[in-house]
Amino acid sequence: MDNEKLFHSTAHVMAAAVCRLFDNVRIDIGPATENGYYYDFDLGHRLTPDDFDAIETEMQRIIDADLTFECREVSRSEAETLFRDLGQTYKLERLADIPDGAAITLYQCGDFVDLCRGPHLERTGRIPAFKLLSVAGSYFRGIETNPMLQRIYGIAAASAKELRRQLAVIEEARKRDHRRLGRELDLYSIQEDVGPGLIHWHPRGARIRAVIEDYWRREHFREGYELLFTPHIGRAELWEKSGHLGFYAQNMYSAMRVDDHAYYVKPMNCPFHIQVYKSRNRSYRDLPLRWAEMGTVYRYEKTGVLHGLLRVRGFTQDDAHIICTPHQMTAEIRRAVRLAMRMWCRFGFTDISAYLANRPAKAVGEDKRWDQATQGLDDVLREAGVSCTVDEGGGAFYGPKIDLKVRDALGREWQMSTIQFDFNMPERFDMNYTGEDGKMHRPYMIHRALLGSLERFMGILIEHYGGAFPLWLAPEQLRVLPLTDKQLTVAETLMEQLRQADFRVSIDRRSERIGTKIRDGRLERIPYLLIVGPREAQNGQVAVRSREAGDLGAMPVAALQERLRSETAEPERAE
Repeated sequence: MDNEKLFHSTAHVMAAAVCRLFDNVRIDIGPATENGYYYDFDLGHRLTPDDFDAIETEMQRIIDADLTFECREVSRSEAETLFRDLGQTYKLERLADIPDGAAITLYQCGDFVDLCRGPHLERTGRIPAFKLLSVAGSYFRGIETNPMLQRIYGIAAASAKELRRQLAVIEEARKRDHRRLGRELDLYSIQEDVGPGLIHWHPRGARIRAVIEDYWRREHFREGYELLFTPHIGRAELWEKSGHLGFYAQNMYSAMRVDDHAYYVKPMNCPFHIQVYKSRNRSYRDLPLRWAEMGTVYRYEKTGVLHGLLRVRGFTQDDAHIICTPHQMTAEIRRAVRLAMRMWCRFGFTDISAYLANRPAKAVGEDKRWDQATQGLDDVLREAGVSCTVDEGGGAFYGPKIDLKVRDALGREWQMSTIQFDFNMPERFDMNYTGEDGKMHRPYMIHRALLGSLERFMGILIEHYGGAFPLWLAPEQLRVLPLTDKQLTVAETLMEQLRQADFRVSIDRRSERIGTKIRDGRLERIPYLLIVGPREAQNGQVAVRSREAGDLGAMPVAALQERLRSETAEPERAE
């Protein structure tokens, strides 16, 4: 069954049911989404999940009636008269969006009619199974000054069995929600007094981030990158030259005045990296240059789209720029893809696919450069054995790109790494290098982000592991649990010994029963709990409980350290 038709048809049935149950309902849009559907309503009744049973019952009546989805094309004046008579003011505004000369179609099932392009199933009776999930507020057209509507989300499936499977996945996703786990595990917070979309990393979250950044730096140094640190603000002239004030101003924060100059906080790092390149003359012998930065940038996002760590206003991007000669291009792409694949595997993501976005209708740069860059991207992906889908015309106006997407433990696909050619910036900033022939040449520039936003990556990582991070990433790898206060001194010595061996370890000093300490450690998803009782203290051992393997019994501290080192060791690098 066509999911788009199924989802869209179920959305209409839901809207029809709401209109039957409540008075003075004004409807907006009700599209199919990737995993279901939603519909936006304006009505006097405040919808809650308590209303879902009644809505679902009415939906089932409409489905059992096996009503036909009838499509008819009408004139603009006919549609205006219809929706004006029905009092559907939002539909009149949507109607105004349709260009003159374009077809205007209505879909009707029973007494419900909607302005809609389709597609739909033939009849309501073809909907096998459905469920309403949640209700949330949504501004009309996503604009905060517009009326707040009520949005009901739902899913539909080809069978009751498939619906149960989807509901199980949704429930698992709810348990793994990074916002919930972020609170429970004390990883981060968003302080509304400071501002929405701005992340405060707590010690445990900051420790994970530090581990990620340390690994990131090691890998980049091994791959021949150098690090840059650049300012957080820059004069308006820089952003005018880069083009950001021309095409990205709506996502930038307002200017601040400093010494009679307008300054902007940076939304991107690239103009600063170019300034470093232009700080002196460059030769072909200097290239390639691989420059990376954990650069914090700030981009304005509407309040309604902010979402935990996944959509924020201030974030740190693992940005890099590769500046090379044309003949170095393919080798540099190969290195970047290889690095991305190795890093994703290290973080536990092995289902990776690629999307190759080629030249759009409007683009800058010579055809020869576009063809060479696009072919170089394609060749490297084929060589790496990565499944690739061509995104026709999906490249930016300034160059083709590769987007790498990963699937998490729940099978959800996330767009992560990007390798993006840029024929625009080198021209705008007049970047050059002296070639072997003694003449000036224009370098190739590649933008490259592997993890993307660290905040978004952390959100995905939390949900992928359900908060139970592997030992090498866990903010607290070990917790020492003295059986009684009499073992506290021995436990303190053990903690210090493990800390000096570079393990992340704490001690539970509470005067609680050992069962309570073990339970709390498990709830906090600590990989290893180390119990020290009289026998262990006397024998110089520790009783070990593994989060994954359970009770491992007593062992010498040296044997424990060997086990931990083996478990945290990085895989051998494949060349």
